[in-house]
Amino acid sequence: MFNKIMSAFAIASEAVFANKVRSLLTGLGIIFGVAAVIAMLAIGSGAQEEILEQIKLVGVNNVVITPVVEQSEGEVAEEGAVGAKEKKNLSLGLNFLDVRSIQKIIPDIEMVSPEIVLDTEVTRQGFRRTSKLVGVTNAYFEISGFKLDEGSFFNEQQLEKGKPVCIIGKAIKAKFFSREEPIGKYIKVGRHWLKVVGVLEERLISEKSISNLGIRDYNMDIYTPLSAALIRYENRLLVTNALIQEARRNNNNNNNQGNAGVNYHQLDRLVLKVSNTEQMSAIAEVVSKILNRKHNRVVDFEITIPELLLKQQQRTKNIFNIVLGGIAGISLLVGGIGIMNIMLASVLERIKEIGLRLSLGATKIDIIYQFLLEAVMISFSGGAVGVVFGLSAAYAIAELADIPTIVSMYSILLSFGVAVTVGVIFGIAPARRAASQDPITSLRYE
Repeated sequence: MFNKIMSAFAIASEAVFANKVRSLLTGLGIIFGVAAVIAMLAIGSGAQEEILEQIKLVGVNNVVITPVVEQSEGEVAEEGAVGAKEKKNLSLGLNFLDVRSIQKIIPDIEMVSPEIVLDTEVTRQGFRRTSKLVGVTNAYFEISGFKLDEGSFFNEQQLEKGKPVCIIGKAIKAKFFSREEPIGKYIKVGRHWLKVVGVLEERLISEKSISNLGIRDYNMDIYTPLSAALIRYENRLLVTNALIQEARRNNNNNNNQGNAGVNYHQLDRLVLKVSNTEQMSAIAEVVSKILNRKHNRVVDFEITIPELLLKQQQRTKNIFNIVLGGIAGISLLVGGIGIMNIMLASVLERIKEIGLRLSLGATKIDIIYQFLLEAVMISFSGGAVGVVFGLSAAYAIAELADIPTIVSMYSILLSFGVAVTVGVIFGIAPARRAASQDPITSLRYE
């Protein structure tokens, strides 16, 4: 059996190399099909990995509440009416009272992370640059998945008493402590000197993630206890009543110029980690009702569920990848049909050869092996070339289009295996037709 297969393989090889151009054109469908499958699966895997990385950045099972510019609301006065006044509701903005209410009313909140973000200036040893000071609790680091490169997180005393300490990002360390260890050293943030107690691990963030998720470059941030930010830097709640009224008057006077109101929110962000994923939408709705009531129906907050948004984006990309994969699969199918057509034509061209082999003692199975191996050789060669083209296409897409691609061994084996299978399936019909020829009729064929 082995000798028969090897003999058929030698004859098939001779036929393929005798018609190089025809064999190449026959295999083009397989080549482009395999290349397309590898490239599309690489794009899909890259998109999947990018989504997972973005989910890690925003945390898992999180509901994010952010303050927004107050939406004005009231009765519209008739034109020309005298003494008409717009009704204004007063909101104290997003603050700790909201946090306590949410924790009290909703039992499925696993963790709460209030944040204050202040634009500031960092100075040390004659070097200065702008940065952001973020007032947080230790829950912030756990929810966001931050890890320490050195030092420690804030202790209870530092958190409760607002001690002048900080944890810095990796880029801050590189710029201000390039030649010394930062732990225990002081850095001037705004008008206060803060003692460095920890350095976070570097977090690589693509520009696309920053744009899509609205996040900062965490490596350039400085983190201090939330109480320290409120005591030593700014607590907007202490001055809201006076400043809000003044800001509103100014805003009403300058509405035609498009001036924005003052930021009267005590908190700049509030993240709620939910224990049950299935209840995230329901919890977001309850939170919205709580805040709407406490803010006197002033719409000055926004609630988002980043994970749901990312999953929706992932579903959209998956559908797109399925469509592209289907197109690539059609290319393989067309390539298989091309192999069958050429092989059928080859049978007609070589009827005399088939008749001569049958008359000299070749069996029908020998003829089947000959033409089947010829089809498999074309699909195998096309699959190999297609793998090279697919890898090149995935690399080119990543470099030129700035789209992340990940080529896996699974995609290579899948596309190559499908290509060979297509060759076998579409080579069977021509091989059986060749084997069914009558030797005498074949020898008389002109």
